[in-house]
Amino acid sequence: MGPAVYILGSLTTLICAVLLLRGYFRSRTRLLLWSALCFFGLAFSNLLTFLDLVLLPNIDLYIWRLSTAAAAMLILVYGLVWEGE
Repeated sequence: MGPAVYILGSLTTLICAVLLLRGYFRSRTRLLLWSALCFFGLAFSNLLTFLDLVLLPNIDLYIWRLSTAAAAMLILVYGLVWEGE
């Protein structure tokens, strides 16, 4: 059950990222671009979670998972601050 949840989480964030990017190309609102980049980073972080816990249980990817999620959040925070000015 756990691997299915990890895959579904990755697919959900990837679909959200694609939809946000599609919305950006239609309206050219830069906040949609920052949000899409954040969700691509979160999808990659979820993929690393699947790799870490299911496919490669002997290799510790914990720091990489947290780093990618933190970088994705920083991208979104940067976009929110930049667009808020």
